[in-house]
Amino acid sequence: MSAAETSSPTPPNPTLFGVDLRVHIGAVELANPVMAASGTFGYGVEFAHLVDLNQLGGIVVKGLSLEPIAGAPAPRLCPTPSGMMNAVGLQNIGARAFVTQKLPQLRQYHTAIIANVFGRTQAEYGEVIRILNDAEGLAAYELNISCPNVEKGGSEFSYSPETAASLVASARQIVRRPLWVKLAPSVGRIVEFAQAVESAGADALTIANTYPALSIDVRTRKPRLGNGTGGLSGPAIRPITVRLVWEACQKVKIPIIGLGGIEKVEDALEYLLAGAAAVQVGTAHFIDPNASVKLVGGLAKFCLSHNSSNISGLRG
Repeated sequence: MSAAETSSPTPPNPTLFGVDLRVHIGAVELANPVMAASGTFGYGVEFAHLVDLNQLGGIVVKGLSLEPIAGAPAPRLCPTPSGMMNAVGLQNIGARAFVTQKLPQLRQYHTAIIANVFGRTQAEYGEVIRILNDAEGLAAYELNISCPNVEKGGSEFSYSPETAASLVASARQIVRRPLWVKLAPSVGRIVEFAQAVESAGADALTIANTYPALSIDVRTRKPRLGNGTGGLSGPAIRPITVRLVWEACQKVKIPIIGLGGIEKVEDALEYLLAGAAAVQVGTAHFIDPNASVKLVGGLAKFCLSHNSSNISGLRG
């Protein structure tokens, strides 16, 4: 059996306060439904001195490309009412350096590690996946087809359901692990995209990425971000994204992971009740690195107070 075919370590304690927190995203079992979202938690290891990584259901590492990327010019972040905008530009060390420098450290934890993958072309996506395929310690891939703050790097593949499906079908032929697909927040078209990538071979969906946005400083008359436009995240987008998750859950059979504006236990519960199998936490980590861990305990306490012994019973 190759390294890529070995299962990830079993989480030590998926039960908290007598509540079974385990969830399944297709073939991937998570100790609980709370994951750190890509781009907001580094490669995970940077937070190890602040956060007990073993308490997380999973960590989606920052997006990995074929070659290292320096990212967008500063400033890269700016606050907005009930959220923030970012234009980091997919800065990363590249897939090869991740395998040699970061993944060996991540293997000492029991948390499921998901590699977020992107490229400028279908061929580049495939090359990144090939580099990762033989590396030990990954539970799944998350295909980023929807980054809104770079000219290239996935965004062109979210223009139509057909281009999205073509990319997923191409990746399906290469991957040796479960394939999740991170969709753009396509209001009014989310079902089309969800059904298209499901038919092309996606094992799960992450809904959704940040919302394309622009903020202008009226004093300087220039955009507040060095890149100009960026991606809007935070509590402001949550009600919109909860609706997208709910709509997609009505039409596809594969699991959906909800992402967008989760800060409190109630926020995560909205996504689960809308049909999501799990959630990812992003912007909240900029306020509190332990935001995800706190949610795990809060979800267990909610289930306990509502006489539910299994968190999966809340889904939908």
